[in-house]
Amino acid sequence: MSTTAVAPLTTEDAELLVATARRAAEDAGVTVSVTVLDAGGHLLAFRRDDRAVLISGETSTRKAYTALQLNAPTADLVDAVQPGGLFHTLPTALDRPLLFIAGGLPVHRDGRLIGAIGVGGGAPEQDHGFATAAVQALA
Repeated sequence: MSTTAVAPLTTEDAELLVATARRAAEDAGVTVSVTVLDAGGHLLAFRRDDRAVLISGETSTRKAYTALQLNAPTADLVDAVQPGGLFHTLPTALDRPLLFIAGGLPVHRDGRLIGAIGVGGGAPEQDHGFATAAVQALA
C-alpha cells in the first residue's frame, strides 16, 4: 500500500488565511476575529481586533473547530443539529463545544483535510464569505 504525502497547513498558509479574511472584512466595513487550526486542532494563527465584539474570538475558534471536526462548512450543518436532525446530540458528545453558525470552513489540500478557518464578528453570511475568500486565496 502506498501513501501520498500531503503538505500540511503551515504558519505561512495560516497567516495568509487570516490576512485575506481580515482584508475582506475590512473592505466590507466589518471587524472580525479569525482563527486557523491545523489538522490536529492546534492553533496556528489567531487575530482579534479590539474593536470586535469580545465573544467573536471564542466564536471564530469554535467555528473553526466545528468545521475541522465534521470536515464540513458550519453553514451546511445548521439543520443537522435541530431537533430530529442528524447531529442533534453531537454538541454535548464532544469535549469541546461546537458552533453551528456560518463562518467555519475546513481547509483541504490535494483532497485531504489539513485544517480549518473560523471567522466571527459579522453576520453569519458575511463571516462565511470572508472565510470563503480566505480559503480561495490559499488554493
